[in-house]
Amino acid sequence: MNQLFRLVIGGLLLACFQQPVLAEDIKIGFVDPVRLLELSPQGEKALRLLEQEFGPRDKVLIDLRENILNMERDLEKNRLVMQITETQKKQREIDVLKRKLKREQEEAREDYNLRRNEELGRLQRLVRETIVEIAKEEGFDLIVEQAVYVSGRINLTERVLERLQSD
Repeated sequence: MNQLFRLVIGGLLLACFQQPVLAEDIKIGFVDPVRLLELSPQGEKALRLLEQEFGPRDKVLIDLRENILNMERDLEKNRLVMQITETQKKQREIDVLKRKLKREQEEAREDYNLRRNEELGRLQRLVRETIVEIAKEEGFDLIVEQAVYVSGRINLTERVLERLQSD
């Protein structure tokens, strides 16, 4: 019991003599990561790269959709003069193409999302590295990405964006 008492008193004395951290000693900054991702040249480059990569595939899907629409119009226009078996055959062809279009659209969307996430991850790592560089160079204790209110005095978004643009 005596030892416990000594430990508690010792801890209290130690706490009393430590110098408290004052608010003026803490340097806090804020960055808007969404704005950085949207406005950085690296973000624009990643978007252009994705458009180039997936543009031809989108064109194929658009052409297939147009082909289906043309086949449907043709079937509706000629339905009265066609035999029932021929009408059914054309409708089956249209249904097969619709299923193919749906499958290919889903695959394209999944592939695009995977690639977009890869590029986004790469860009997020670069942004974080840049934020950490600035924080270390300028002696920040804390950098936050979300806040209810941000004073322009602590907003580092423009500085990080400038650094990203200079790389």
